[in-house]
Formats: sequence, C-alpha cells, structure tokens
Amino acid sequence: QVQLVESGGGLVQAGGSLRLSCVASGNIFSIRTMGWFRQPPGKQRELVATITLGGTTNSADSVKGRFTVSRDNAKNTVYLQMNSLKPEDTAVYYCNARVLSTLRDRYMDYWGKGTLVTVSS
Repeated sequence: QVQLVESGGGLVQAGGSLRLSCVASGNIFSIRTMGWFRQPPGKQRELVATITLGGTTNSADSVKGRFTVSRDNAKNTVYLQMNSLKPEDTAVYYCNARVLSTLRDRYMDYWGKGTLVTVSS
C-alpha cells in the first residue's frame, strides 16, 4: 500500500550536521502530516518534529534551534536538517506520515524502518 523509506543517517562528530530524507510512495491520495520520531538506545520512541500539509511545524524542545523539518509535497518527501548535533541525539530516526490511501476511507499512520544516526563526542 504505502511505503516510507528513510535515508541520510550515519556517523557524525558532535557539532556536525546531517540531513535525513523520507520518501512516501504507493497508493497515496493525500498526506496530512509528515515528520520524524527517534528512539535513543534503551529509551522509548519520542517526537522530534512534524510538519503539516500547510507547512505548520512542531518540534521537541530538545531540538529547537538546531533541527529543521521541511517537506516537498510534490515529491511526497519530508526532510530533517540536523545541525549542531550532540551525542544525546544518537538514535534510530523514524519517518512517520499520516496518509489517506486510495484503498481506504480514512487517514492512517505509516512508519519507515528507521535510519541510525550516531553522534560521537
């Protein structure tokens, strides 16, 4: 039906930058919200940042001023620009999208498989 594929993770030194991308594909009619969550080692998954179809963003206090979420609606793609990375940003980053599929009559949440971001001190 709907697939989300992340890219852009990797190893970076503290203070460095990375840009994550996530492309949604499949039987998509509309995508309401796209965004990023992360799961640090041994911890629960947490919100990083989201962006609505109209461009309204929401982000965790821990990343404000450092991370920027954006999207390209024509490409069904969401990005996460991460600057001034810290070791505590180390986590598996998951893409999320609330999608109205052409095969269903309501919006549903879909998740990518995740991409690992490791920040060394």
